[in-house]
Amino acid sequence: MTTLVRGSSGTLTRDALTILQPGFVGTTAPDWLLRQIGEGLCAVGLFGRNITSPGQLAALTARLRAERDDVLVAIDEEGGDVTRLEVRSGSSFPGNYALGLVDDVDLTRAVAHELGRRLAECGVDLNWAPSADVNSNPDNPVIGVRSFGADTALAARHTVAYVEGLQAAGVAACTKHFPGHGDTNVDSHHAAPRIDVDLDTLHARELVPFRAAIAAGSKAVMSAHILLPALDPDRPATLSPQILTGLLREELGYQGLIVTDGMEMQAISSTYGIERGSVLAIAAGADAICVGGGLADEETVLRLRDALVDAVRNGDLPEERLADAAARVRALADWTRRARGAAAEPGAASQEGTAPGSDIGLVAARRAVRVTPGGRPYEPVTEAPYVAALTPVANIAVGDETPWGVAAELTALLPGTETGTYADEGDTPALVTNVLEAAANRRIVAVVRDVHRHPWMANALEALLAARPDTVVVEMGLNRAAPTGALHIATHGAARVCGRAAAEVITGR
Repeated sequence: MTTLVRGSSGTLTRDALTILQPGFVGTTAPDWLLRQIGEGLCAVGLFGRNITSPGQLAALTARLRAERDDVLVAIDEEGGDVTRLEVRSGSSFPGNYALGLVDDVDLTRAVAHELGRRLAECGVDLNWAPSADVNSNPDNPVIGVRSFGADTALAARHTVAYVEGLQAAGVAACTKHFPGHGDTNVDSHHAAPRIDVDLDTLHARELVPFRAAIAAGSKAVMSAHILLPALDPDRPATLSPQILTGLLREELGYQGLIVTDGMEMQAISSTYGIERGSVLAIAAGADAICVGGGLADEETVLRLRDALVDAVRNGDLPEERLADAAARVRALADWTRRARGAAAEPGAASQEGTAPGSDIGLVAARRAVRVTPGGRPYEPVTEAPYVAALTPVANIAVGDETPWGVAAELTALLPGTETGTYADEGDTPALVTNVLEAAANRRIVAVVRDVHRHPWMANALEALLAARPDTVVVEMGLNRAAPTGALHIATHGAARVCGRAAAEVITGR
């Protein structure tokens, strides 16, 4: 049973609360959250469960700030496949992979600025984005289209553009996942990934975008729960003094806020527990503890607060380290408060292409589409087709509550479009038979996501094309497999606007 620390061992308790970034359940602020903000909690993390509309979100953040005007309101809004702001409809912006494919840094900066403007308008001032990971492993189960790409220099220049665009809108960027999650084949939500490369490779590949982000003034950096034996053979980056203090602070010279990835993720919680993990993270050099993607209640906040206070009292965590972490959180909160004030001033600078109502996201999605014709001339689909969505299990970062694909967008252009969702059930012939029967004489549009990673999907697609060679194929993940179909459309992401761009190609509009 946790012993609650109350009253005026004041400074320690307040500092411990200051460094926490918890989530909560619901679309209004619960009483416990407002109470803890009054006690010293300095940040709140938002997820899709907290958001129904821009107006509701603005009211929520206003209520939080009525309790404390410098509270940091953070969100995991990467755009593209990972969206919280538009969790129920799909994002108005393509993700990093699409932006990297276009490779126009001005476009990336404009997209990030418009995303930042919308966040700021809703009262959000810290975004746990962008992902600066170099996706050097195409089989990576958790990064993929969240990365700008496998080219180090490209990832670096677009990370910089994203940081600049977001922060110009008054929203602090949090560049992640340090020191680089791109060469993993394990999802740290489920277990601890390990990257076995030498120091030269890390410096020449993984660290390059982070160096660039630091030079660009990224206000925050998020650590990764990954083990890199070349840097620390014993502890994952989030808990490693060698990585957070030795590498990030001392060698790379970073002076901003270091935020942990979610401490409830299995890579930390199943080995260390969130209380001990949080103490080790702050001792290692982290300044803020992100927790709340899965754990979102007052008990969690109090347990973590007390664990940090107890660690100071028993000598496991230097008091100065906790005070330094809290000071960095307050410094960022002060920057965001001043940025909000500047954005509200008459005549505040805007950025071309990011005026209210801008469709810069759709413009970017259209530019990211790549089309490969099949062997015969392609006739645009003019009658309602059948969409067969071959659907893999979504990773936790993306979530399964956000719709993806082309069915909704095709329906808007061709009313009467029908769709079916098909998953791996171990029987490819039955799956294909079901698709063909459901489609009847309609044109088939087969939608896939990372077909190169899923043998069942590749096999089903091959059999479907053998039966119906006029099938259109839309790849909405990494475009690694050879193009197939009467028309092959690669959208480089599964955001709503990517579906719209594909639907326009399918229909010839």
